[in-house]
Amino acid sequence: MTSPFRALQRITATRSPAAPVGERCEMCAEPIGDEHQHVVNVEGRQLMCTCRGCYLLFIDQRAELRYRAVPDRYLSFPDFTISQGEWDALEIPVGLAFFFHNSTLGRTVAFYPGPAGATESELPLAEWQVILDRHPELTVLAADVEALLIRIPERGTGAAVCLLLPIDACYEFVGRMRLLWRGFDGGQDVHDYLDEFFTAVSARARPGGVP
Repeated sequence: MTSPFRALQRITATRSPAAPVGERCEMCAEPIGDEHQHVVNVEGRQLMCTCRGCYLLFIDQRAELRYRAVPDRYLSFPDFTISQGEWDALEIPVGLAFFFHNSTLGRTVAFYPGPAGATESELPLAEWQVILDRHPELTVLAADVEALLIRIPERGTGAAVCLLLPIDACYEFVGRMRLLWRGFDGGQDVHDYLDEFFTAVSARARPGGVP
């Protein structure tokens, strides 16, 4: 005679594995695809994966909301300039960083990539304001959800590049660099990825103008 336990063993042994549960909206638990949109938890500085419906609830950047939708805007600033001295004054130890306005802190913060991921830099606000005063077109940046990604070439090798990107694209960019990082300066894979990323994003961006 077969016991209920033996029967259950037989059933579970022959049953096909359950299909993996796909990603879900972190607000309403609705299933979402691999390509989806994000909102920022302003107070917690966290990205949240969302469905289209939840995303649309937070697209008004002027509203006082706990969450803000991350827009899909890419801008380039061909006339942007920054000297090596000005960059050094920002006290960022590498030639690459992204900047965004943190509305909770009421100031601009900077992050630069490294083997541990994104590292926050204590940005001298007066030095950053000098750059904004010379380039008022950069003030189109939306607080919390967009960032200015600036790349400074090695001394004497070319002009600096400044791009406005969605904040989730910046974090994805830094996360990818972390996975590729080898040795002291990141290694050849990181340098190749940097060139590929800036080429692709620059091609996607449209020229930004004075607001």
